[in-house]
Amino acid sequence: MREIVSKLEGEQYELNELEFTLKPLGYDIGGGWEYDHGSFDYKLDDEEGYMFLRVPFKAIKGELERPGCVVELQSPYLLHHVYQRGLDDNVTSGNSSATLNQFSEPQDPDGSIDDKWVEAGEKLVRELEDQLLV
Repeated sequence: MREIVSKLEGEQYELNELEFTLKPLGYDIGGGWEYDHGSFDYKLDDEEGYMFLRVPFKAIKGELERPGCVVELQSPYLLHHVYQRGLDDNVTSGNSSATLNQFSEPQDPDGSIDDKWVEAGEKLVRELEDQLLV
């Protein structure tokens, strides 16, 4: 994980409006959200694992699944998960455990982050600041 300093930290937005603005830019709401917090993710790479710019937020008024929810942005960061290799090797049809174990823990949930991704993440954060801090 690599935090990116941003002027967005602490800014407050209605979640629906924020989603309306960020989705066309390539951001999706991350799958691990709860009623009171979540994140917008921008996929940078998926070659050896995946690299995301994550913009976390917390609900400060209402709950995320309810209309009118207001969220406060937290500090953006880069997240690199490296997949385990060889998990799909020797898979045969009729593998009954595959339906139960189709997802695995990352080999390295906090993989190293190359400078090119740091630069790309910083550029994306600056673009977000330009969009949101009007």
